[in-house]
Amino acid sequence: MYQRHMLTTLNDRVHEDRRFIQVLVGPRQVGKTTLLDQLEGQLPRDQFFVHRVSADAIGAAGSSWLDQAWTTARVGLRLSGLPCGLLIVDEAQKVTDWAEVVKANWDDDTRARVPLQVIISGSSRLMLQQGLGESLLGRFEILHMNHWSYPEMRDAFGFTPTQFAWFGGYPGAAPLIGDETRFKNYILDSVIEASLNRDIFLLSRIDKPALLRQLFELGLLYSGQIVSLNKMLGQMADAGNTTTLSRYLKLLDEAGLLGGLTKYSPRELAGRTSSPKYQTYNTALYSAMRAETLDDAQADTTLWGRVVENAVGAQLINQVTGDKLARLQYWRDGDNEVDFLLQWHGKTVGIEVKSGHGPARGIARFNGQYPGIPTLTVSDYGLDWQTFLQASLDDVIAAM
Repeated sequence: MYQRHMLTTLNDRVHEDRRFIQVLVGPRQVGKTTLLDQLEGQLPRDQFFVHRVSADAIGAAGSSWLDQAWTTARVGLRLSGLPCGLLIVDEAQKVTDWAEVVKANWDDDTRARVPLQVIISGSSRLMLQQGLGESLLGRFEILHMNHWSYPEMRDAFGFTPTQFAWFGGYPGAAPLIGDETRFKNYILDSVIEASLNRDIFLLSRIDKPALLRQLFELGLLYSGQIVSLNKMLGQMADAGNTTTLSRYLKLLDEAGLLGGLTKYSPRELAGRTSSPKYQTYNTALYSAMRAETLDDAQADTTLWGRVVENAVGAQLINQVTGDKLARLQYWRDGDNEVDFLLQWHGKTVGIEVKSGHGPARGIARFNGQYPGIPTLTVSDYGLDWQTFLQASLDDVIAAM
C-alpha cells in the first residue's frame, strides 16, 4: 500500500520523548484514517500499547466520552506492562469542550509521568485550531495533511498529468475514473456532502445553509476566476450579504474545499478588501460539478485552459496551506492579471498559467511595476504544466 511522506514524520514524532500532542488535520478523503492504520501497523507491539477511538461515528460526543477513552488508554498501558502508550482520537472537534478535556488529561499525565503519547486528528482545521488556541497553547504541534499531489497519484495509481488535471487527487475515487458518472457521484456524495454536512453544518452556526451551498457550487464553477461577492449575490436565489458570504467562504476554505485568494498589493488593506479569486483545493471537485467529460473538456480549448490553471492553482494552494512562511495571492491591474503571486519562505514570485501562443500581457505589466519580483510563465511554449505539476516549489524557486 502506498505510504505518504507524512507517515514517516508521524512515526518519528511518536518515537520521540513525550513532549507534544500531535494534531493531524486535513480535509476528508485524503487518507488520514489510512495513514493512522499504517502507523499502528508499524509500531512494535512489544513497545507500544495503542488505544484508538473516533468521534466521527457517534455524532456530537460529550466530554465524558473523551475522558473515558483517555482513562481506558491510561489503564490499558499500565496493565500491558509496556514502556510506551499511544492514544489516537479521530475527529476530536466533534467532542463538546474537547480541548479542555485534552488539556486536563495531558497535564495529569505529565505530572504523573505517564508515558502516553497522543495523536488528535480532524477534518475541520477551523474547529480544531480554535480549541488549540483557546486551551492547549504550548502543548501541541500541527501536522497538515493536504490533498494528494500529482506525483503521489502517479506513483500510487498510475495517473497521467491529464488524468490528474481532471480527476484530481482523491485516492478513494481513483479506481472509478473509467466511469465518469460513477466517479462524479462518489465525489458529490462521499466528499462534498460529507464535508458540508459533517464538517460545516454540524459544527458551525449556519443561518442560511442554502446560501452556503450556492456559494460553494458557484465558487467551484468560477474556480480560477476573480468574481466579487456582490456579483455572486446577484446570482443567488437566497438573500444574504457580503459579510455572510465572506464568512461562508472562510468555512469552505478551512474545510479544504474552496479557497478565496486575495489580491497582491504592497498595501495590506487593499488586498483584504479585494474581490476573491476562487480556487478549488482539488480539481475533482471542479469536474464533478460539470456536465462535461474529460474528452469534452479537452475538445474545448477555453475550458481545458481553465482545467490546467485550476490544477496548477490546486497544487499551489495545497503546498502553502499550513506553512506559515508561505502565502498565495493573485495580481490584477485593470485588464492585466497574473494568475498567482506566491510568497514562499522569504521570496515572492509571479506565476502565469497560459494556453496558446500569445504574449502574457499581465506579466509584462507586472514586471514594469515590480521589476524586483521574478516571474514564471507555465505554458506549452515555456515551462509546460505537466513538468510544473511534478516539481517541488523549492526546486522551482531555487532555479529562478
